[in-house]
Amino acid sequence: MGVISKFAAVTTLTTLATLTNAWLPEENKSITAKDGTNLFKSSNGKIRGVNLGSQFVFEPWIAESEWSGMGCGGKNSEFDCVSSLGQDAANTAFANHWASWTTQDDINEMVSYGLNTIRVPVGYWLREDIVDADSEHFPQGGLDQLKKLCGWASDSGLYIIIDLHGAPGAQEAENAFTGQYASEPGFYTDYNYERALKWLEWMVDLVYQTDEMRNVGMLEIVNEPVQDEASASSMRSKYYPQAVERIRAAEQKLSVDSNDYLHIQTMDKSWGSGDPNEYLDDLTYMAYDDHRYIKWDTSVSPSHDNYISTSCGDNRDSNWPNIVGEWSLSVPDDIEASSDWEPSSNTDFYGKWFAAQVHSYEKQQGWIFWTWKSQLNDYRWSYQDAVKAGVIPKDLNSVQSVC
Repeated sequence: MGVISKFAAVTTLTTLATLTNAWLPEENKSITAKDGTNLFKSSNGKIRGVNLGSQFVFEPWIAESEWSGMGCGGKNSEFDCVSSLGQDAANTAFANHWASWTTQDDINEMVSYGLNTIRVPVGYWLREDIVDADSEHFPQGGLDQLKKLCGWASDSGLYIIIDLHGAPGAQEAENAFTGQYASEPGFYTDYNYERALKWLEWMVDLVYQTDEMRNVGMLEIVNEPVQDEASASSMRSKYYPQAVERIRAAEQKLSVDSNDYLHIQTMDKSWGSGDPNEYLDDLTYMAYDDHRYIKWDTSVSPSHDNYISTSCGDNRDSNWPNIVGEWSLSVPDDIEASSDWEPSSNTDFYGKWFAAQVHSYEKQQGWIFWTWKSQLNDYRWSYQDAVKAGVIPKDLNSVQSVC
């Protein structure tokens, strides 16, 4: 009953056979591609995925050539670029980018490498009627491309996490991943919480009523919030409980069976914004996001042996189920170009470090690498390039044992 109510518009038995419930993938719950392939069987139910960085929330450092080609060169964020280009020109530039940055060929390539999950960072401006038109400037028209991309992923059997990466008002200051290079984080107000909550309700409706989005099984309700206690406490006590309540109410309004509810994801407590469960009464289908960039962990002294031993012993179990939703092979800026760390001459080390991180992250629910592709000419930030360089194996079950 839950599956049928979720996809009331679906009428053919062929299509019904491909439908999936919205849960965290486990061995006894299969997400299947149109051809019946189950990408989770070979991973023991663990998430193995990639982020689609700069697809719908552009971070200029990832792809400066693409950014400049769009007419955005020298601008800090999407907000700044749209303000400079004007709405119509920006809409055209971003539409061309959305259509070309992640294609169906990319999705097929991910599947061929044994990946089973994509995390899709998006901004609140995807829902255009909650944008303050007089003061907020973002590209328009992204929803159709999101549906198309999710359709490719669903047909291929990929699990999809939709991540509210850019929140209303910006959840962090001076960071392009919020979509705007804001001088202060403005998210932590009742007005902007309400806009985010309306966005979540809207996304729930889309997921359950849009066939292309049938493999969306998780909503992350805000990416990387501030670690300032006053703002974080407000978020935990106001926004988090209301987000859970409003998402579940939206599902109930659609008569979704409780077994088919979406997972709701927050950053885990190791992120530094407090215990996300502190004010939550119902933890049903909650999930947690852990970002692990050893590059920025000053407690870890950089050496090849130390990085591998640290990763082998990494214990990422602050909340369960926990997904290491962002990580990379990048190292501190001051050593990254040195002979001991330069990518082309250290592929053996980076392959072992990849294996060590996977070893620890699969003790949890799994991992999602940042990011699928870049224009950095540096595979440490690009899964696609790391596979081509032989650092990451095409068969993830052949990852070497280094721990």
